[in-house]
This record gives sequence, structure tokens and C-alpha cells, in this order.
Amino acid sequence: MTPVLQIDNLHVRFPTARGAVKAVDGVSLTLQPGERLGLIGESGSGKSTIALAIMRLIKPPGQIAEGTIELDGVDLLQLSEAEMRRYRLAKVALITQGAMNSLNPVIRIRAQMVDSLQAHGIDLSKSGYDDYLAGLLRSVGLEPDVADRFPHQLSGGMKQRVCIATAISLRPRVIIADEPTSALDVVVQRRVMETLRTVQNDLGCAVILIGHDMGLMAQFAQRVAVMRHGQVLEENGVHEIFANPQHPYTRLLMESLPSLDRRESYQDLVRLESVAAAMVGAE
Repeated sequence: MTPVLQIDNLHVRFPTARGAVKAVDGVSLTLQPGERLGLIGESGSGKSTIALAIMRLIKPPGQIAEGTIELDGVDLLQLSEAEMRRYRLAKVALITQGAMNSLNPVIRIRAQMVDSLQAHGIDLSKSGYDDYLAGLLRSVGLEPDVADRFPHQLSGGMKQRVCIATAISLRPRVIIADEPTSALDVVVQRRVMETLRTVQNDLGCAVILIGHDMGLMAQFAQRVAVMRHGQVLEENGVHEIFANPQHPYTRLLMESLPSLDRRESYQDLVRLESVAAAMVGAE
């Protein structure tokens, strides 16, 4: 099967007074059509930087120093800015960490969604846009009248589902969800992830889920890549990762999960922190 997304030897660097910071250091990943890939790791491991690199949204002084990112055989890094603007949303869409980061608080949902469609050449009548948006909102479990509201009139889960509706509006080949359930309670988290899974199945698109919640990865991802310090330490099927983690850092992540079968003491937590600190010192 031909991959829908192929990342090869990706390097992203940010120059500082003390030298270049290697935010992404030689990462290679493959995403198959319809696959759900989880990128997991601690804050600062390079997960979100990979998402921004795929979208070509790395801002100066940061730079993609090396590598290729091919979407359906087209190297996104070789496209002009105008060509890349046409690829965003139409071919690859990003759901950001907080819904309010994507939604303008003083513009109604309808205007924001229509603006995205018009920017990609979708020209419809008013009733045509109404029908189109109604279908998108219903597909994520929202009523069409949500389009007439301002973002502050929606709950956190509703705003995130509006972002999902916008992301699927042009039926992209790849959706990148960067911690889409952060700051949401567990019940709303489940609804948002069920919505994402439903629309992914409907579109047949591939999804990259970025986060640090191992439980969420276990429920959603089919394959998991564990990241630390800008590198992929381990990559395997989700069942294999949980049943038999190979890298010491992955095993630490597994041990950090709460368990109903055992009770961690304070000494156990201190031991885990000491092992993690020793690993950082060794690197």
C-alpha cells in the first residue's frame, strides 16, 4: 500500500545564543491511508513541531533544515507558499490544542467556516452555504443553529467539534489533531474522540493524534511513536507498545499509568523520578 504521508529524516532547528536547538532531530514516519497514528511524549519532545512542519507553519527564526515531507507523493517542502495555502485544509488539516486558538471570538461560526471555504474556491449561494454548513455540523453531532453563535456561546466540547467540522470541510487526506482534548473533562474528551473517529471513518482519511495521555492513545491509535528530545525512540502497534515496550523511556511511561491492581507509594514515585532524571543526565 502506498503511504499517504511519508516523512523522511526531518530536522527542525531554532537558533539561540547558545547554539541551535534541535526541536526535531532526524525523524522519519510513514502514515498509511485510513491509519490512526499516535505521537506521544513529554512536553518539548517535538510532537507539535512535527505537526507545524507538516503544515509549513514553522515561524522564523525556526527553520526546516533538512528532510522531506511527501503527501500523496508531493514534497510539501518544495511547494510555493501559494501552493501550500491550497494544500492546507484541502489536503491536510490541523486541529489545534485549544479550540479558542482557532476560532475568532468576535466573529460568528458561520462566517469563519464560510471564509475557509471561500479561500479554497468554494463559491455557493447563501442557501448553498447554509446547507453545506448544516451537513458539516450534523456530522460532528451539532445542530445547524450553532453556526449563528459566537464562540463564547459554546461549551469547550462544542467549540472543539466546530474545529473538527472545519477540518473536514474539504475532505482532507490527513487530519492532524494536536492534543484536541486538552482542558476538557473526561466525559467531553470521550465525545470529542468519538466524533473524530466517526468523521475519520466516514472520510477514510488518516489521522495523526498528538498527546501525552497514554490512555487516550490506547483507545484511539492503531500505531504509536514515542518521542523524546526531538527523536522517535520507539514505534510499534498500540497493542505491542503497551504489552511489551522495548525502550526504557517507554517503559517509564507505562509505569506512570495508574493501575487498579497496585498502589504506588511515595517511594515508588520518587524512584521513577530518579530513574528519569538519570536518563536525562546520561543523554
